[in-house]
Amino acid sequence: MINLRKIDEENFIDAFNLKLGEEQKKCVSNPIRSLAQAYVYREQCQPFGIYDGDEMVGYVMVIYDYDIPEYDIWHMMIDASKQGKGYGRAALEQIIAYIKTKPFGSSDKVTLTCNKDNFGALKLYLKMGFTETGVEDEDEIELSMIT
Repeated sequence: MINLRKIDEENFIDAFNLKLGEEQKKCVSNPIRSLAQAYVYREQCQPFGIYDGDEMVGYVMVIYDYDIPEYDIWHMMIDASKQGKGYGRAALEQIIAYIKTKPFGSSDKVTLTCNKDNFGALKLYLKMGFTETGVEDEDEIELSMIT
C-alpha cells in the first residue's frame, strides 16, 4: 500500500538514494536539492517520502505560499526503477488529501509546474483534475486545481 511519510532524520538518506531516469533529469530536481529548499522554507513546507510498504519509491514536497495564498507541489518524483506502477497517481491522491487539511493556512488552490516534455506527468496531472493556467516559464508550464 502506498503511503506518505514525513522526511526526517530516520529516512532522509533514503530520499538521497532515489534515482531519476536520464530523461527526468531535465524535468525534476533531485531530492538532495529539494531537501535543501525544504530546510530554507521549513516554516511553510513539508517534504515526504512516497512509500510502498517500508520501501521509499519516490519523493514530493508540499509548500504553502503565504503571499498568494496557495499550496504548491514541488519536485514530485518516482524512482526510475519504480515508474509505471501507479505510484505517482496514488501519491498524488494522498498529497491532495493532505493539502485539504490546510496544514499551513487557508487556501483551496493547488499549483504545480511540469516540464512540457514530461508527457507522462502531464497526462497524470490533467487526469487528476489539474488544468493549465497559461503561465509558462522557459520549458515549464503551470497547472492548478481547486480542492
